[in-house]
Order: sequence, then structure tokens, then C-alpha cells
Amino acid sequence: MKFMKLGSKPDSFHAEGNDVRYVATELATDIVVHVGDVKFYLHKFPLLSKSARLQKLVTITGEENDDEIHIPDIPGGPHAFEICAKFCYGMTVTLNAYNVAAARCAAEYLEMNESVEKGNLIYKIEVFLNSSVLRSWKDSIIVLQTTKSLLHWCEDLKIIVRCIESVATKASIDTSKVEWSYSYNRKKLPSENGAEQWNGARKQQTVPKDWWVEDLGELDIDFYKRVIMSIKNKGLIPSAVVGESFKAYAFRRLPGFSEGIIQGGDIAKHRYLIETIIWLLPSEKCSVSCSFLLKLLKAASLLDSGEMVKRELMKRIGQQLEEASVKDLLIPASSGEDAIYDVNMVQNIVEEFLVQEQNVRTSFPVAGEVEEIRSPSFVSGASKLAVAKLVDGYLTEIARDPNLPVSKFIDLAEMVSSESRPVHDGLYRAIDMYLKEHPGLGKSEKKRICRLMDCKKLSTDACMHAAQNERLPLRVVVQVLFFEQVRAATASGAVVPDSPSNMRPLLPRENGGSHGSSGSATTNTDEDWDGTNMVEPLKSGLTSMRLGEINDKSGEKGIKSKGGIFKPKKILNKIWSNKGSHKGENSSSDTSKSPGSGSVNPDETKSTPSRNRRHSVS
Repeated sequence: MKFMKLGSKPDSFHAEGNDVRYVATELATDIVVHVGDVKFYLHKFPLLSKSARLQKLVTITGEENDDEIHIPDIPGGPHAFEICAKFCYGMTVTLNAYNVAAARCAAEYLEMNESVEKGNLIYKIEVFLNSSVLRSWKDSIIVLQTTKSLLHWCEDLKIIVRCIESVATKASIDTSKVEWSYSYNRKKLPSENGAEQWNGARKQQTVPKDWWVEDLGELDIDFYKRVIMSIKNKGLIPSAVVGESFKAYAFRRLPGFSEGIIQGGDIAKHRYLIETIIWLLPSEKCSVSCSFLLKLLKAASLLDSGEMVKRELMKRIGQQLEEASVKDLLIPASSGEDAIYDVNMVQNIVEEFLVQEQNVRTSFPVAGEVEEIRSPSFVSGASKLAVAKLVDGYLTEIARDPNLPVSKFIDLAEMVSSESRPVHDGLYRAIDMYLKEHPGLGKSEKKRICRLMDCKKLSTDACMHAAQNERLPLRVVVQVLFFEQVRAATASGAVVPDSPSNMRPLLPRENGGSHGSSGSATTNTDEDWDGTNMVEPLKSGLTSMRLGEINDKSGEKGIKSKGGIFKPKKILNKIWSNKGSHKGENSSSDTSKSPGSGSVNPDETKSTPSRNRRHSVS
């Protein structure tokens, strides 16, 4: 830190308690100066020789035969006045970054300028400011921060403007010219990792581009805002580095921000800080990370910021949603709501992402007509896949909320297009978790939520899990088994089996609905498949599954998966044969054998039916 010593005489100021100061000399004091609650017992001659204001005040009090003067409004208070008084006596006084602003304002108040005496205090302080303080990186920041209690005076004397210009200029300088000390306890930017240079035989670490961001954390938000605006106006700092500054500042000034919470403090002050950062964010896409934007959104929600602020953030997040993580999206719901998470806010973010995919129309008149221009899509296929995976992971997390309505779950899941979900394993996990945490879900609601899933897009492992999952409707399990049989046949080069006539009502159309079944005498109603007519056959078929065998006696090849060997054909054949036998015993109607059904292994028929064979491993 820079400092400047003024005067050469020993400091002979003494104190009595907290409210009396006097000069220990042989001469008796002849004036009392009241500064706030402190009395200064001093001598007129040294004071009047350097202060025009004190000359006027002494003249006024002399006419009233009074040796006391009052200056309650001097900037900097008793401490700043004491510096000025010592200078008048020629005593040693030290100026530094912490007291120079107050001393400058007090000297201006006392009119200690060149018209009173050459080389007066104002002149000396200005020399110190311009030649030392404003040339120092950290001293400029310290002085700027000390001006907050002297705003009016420091603005008039342009101390604040000069400090801001000094800090912004140094922050914008080429890093190769940075020769002063700075605080840096953060990880380097990804582009700078491993950036080193050789200085002769010694390896020297280069100065990171964001070397200045931590020191600005010392500033209050209003000063920080003005410095950042000055830096941005110079246009020499990349927007990504400016974005890093906001992240460092928020982490420094907001307790708990890094964990997505706000811990105590002045709520109004924290809200103002968050909103200021949001409006200062660079307009360039990806200038700040999506994770940081979501932390800002969480804070804005917790601090009850305005809708316009949150809408602006959601728009920014939607533009780079593919960078987010599921943890980032878990925004707590507002107080008073039953739900754990704010699902509506995430829906708005996903909607902002989807808006980019839509064509934007620009209209302008051409020969009295309106011509439309459609802009190309700005969303890559990889981004769509990443967002679909993100949404499925988010659905899995919010499915644990017992108060989450099924309609919100479905609405969010349907926002992702079919082509963005080439595999439905993630969606299946989310559906399974929702069914697990909501055991009281009705039959129709289970059907609605399961319609989200395309069984053809499940992996072998997911199919194996679904086939044993008691929470799924029976029709879904049958679909899973059939499509896995089709996949196995396709993979082995065999003839792809046609769907059995009594199973066609279960299979989805291309548009997601179910096949029509009018005119078929063997058509099964929903009650046939979801009621007791199919429970025993399906349970018996699933019980017959031998996970430890690759080949059975009929020669069927099993499908390898993480959980063992999956044999969908055997299970389906068992279901159809058991279903036919079951209906024959309970109905006089003619029930034909299901197409494609083969012989059943005698060993399998000895298996004891057990409900535990269909279970969840989620």
C-alpha cells in the first residue's frame, strides 16, 4: 500500500477519554473546536494560517466574544479534522488509501487551498492521489470503497470517477503488462488451463484473463456496477471474462449462493444485488454458464424478485439449456405451495428452449405487399438430445414428490418431441418412480402416464425390468414382451412375428394410439387385459422365465442383458397358452390358439406362481 508522510514535528496531540483532544505545548490553547461530540483544544495561529473557513468562523465568534466554534458537518468527522489540524501544526501525519478520501474532503471543507498558502493540504493530497494511489490497483479499489460514507463530497471532487476509471483501465489492460499484485484463489478459465511460458530456464505462470474479478468483490454493488459498466464500455474484455466476474461477485457477497440458497442478511439488499447482476449480464450467448444462470434464478425466486427479472433469466437459460444438470433445475417451490419444486418455472424454461426451434418471421413491405422470411433453426440435434435426457432426469427427481399432480408430470414429459428421445429408458425410469411414489394412482391415470412411453424404444435391460414390474399396467407389460420378441427375431435374421390377433388392441399406432379392433371376434376389451382375466396367465408366464439359461429345450435363444437372459417369446407363449386355458375354463366362447405359440417346456409348468417375480429394482 502506498503512503505519504506530511510534516516533520513530533505528534503532540493527546486525548482525554473519547471526547477531548488537546495539544501538549507550553502555550495555553485559545480556541475550542467542536467536531461532532469531540472537543479540540487548539491554537488559533496555526489553524488560521492554512484554513480560510476557520478564519471566517473565528471572525464571527470574535465579534461575539466567544472562543468556541462548531463544525458538526465536516466530512470525515473528528478523525479527518485531526489530520487537517496536525498538518496546520506541521506535525507528522501519514496519508494512505484508507484515509486519503476523508482527508481530501475535510481539506476542501476547511478551504485549505493555494490561495491561503502555497503547498497547502489540498495540493499535497492531490499530488498523492494522482502520483501514487490512482496508479495502484488495490489502492484505487480501497479508496473507492471508502467513499461510500462521503458520496456527495467525493462525487463533487471527482474522486469516485477517477477511481472507477483507474480500476476499469487496469482491468482492461493486456495481461502481459500486469505487474502489480492481485488476489486470485480461483480455478483458471478452461481456455487457460496449462497456459505457461518460459522465462529463460525458469517456467513462469502467465497472468489469467480474469485476474481482476476477485478484487472487485470488495466493492459495494453500486460501485461494482459502475466499474463493470466502464469495463464493458471500453470493449477490451471478452464477455466470458465479464461473466466470470459476476459469478465471483455473487459467490462472495451472497452467503449460501453456491448451494442455491440465501442465508439470512438483508433480504431487500440481496434482492437488489441479484437484480443488478441480472441486468448487467452480457448479451452474448454462453457468456455465463447455465449453472450460474439457474443459481441466479433460484436466488431470484427465493428473494421474491419481479416477474420481469425471472422471465429474462428463463429466456437466457432456455437458450443454453443443454448445458444444465438435473440438480441445477431443482428450484424450490414458493412458500405456501404443497409441491416441493417449482415445475412451472422449468416448463417455462423448456418452452424458451423450444421457441428457438420455431421459425421466426420477419415482415417488411415489398411493393405494397408483406413478404415473410423464415429464419433457420438455431438448435442442433445434439442439443435436443441433451435436453430430452435432462428433462427425463428431472422428471425422475420430481416424481418423488407425493404432491406432484400427474397432469404436470405428463405436460412436461410431452414437451419433448419423439425424435429427441431415441431411447425411452430415462422416461421409463421417471414413470416407474412416479408410480412407486403414488401407489394410490387410479387405473385411468396409470394408462395416461404409461402412454408417454414407446415400448419399441426401450433397451433390453429396461424391457427386462419392465416385464417384472408389478406397478405397470398389464397391457404395457405385454407390449414390452412382444416388441422385445420382434427385436430378437430381427437381430437373429428370423422372420419377424406378426402380432397375435388378440394382442393387437394393445399395440400402439404410429401416432401413439392403439390399433383398432372393430370386426374381430377375438378382440379383447380393456377390462379383459386390465382385469382378473389376464392376471393369472401373465403371472404364470412371468414365473416361467428362466434367467440363468441361454437355450431352453425348444432351442429358443435368450437375449443377454445386465440382469441375465431375457426370453420374451417363451413368456408370451406361456401367457397365450395360459390365457386360452383360463378363458376355456370360465367361458363357453370358442377361444383359438394364439398365432405363433409353441410348446411349453414341462419344467416351466412346475414353477410355482409367485407375485414376487414381477418387481421393481428402481
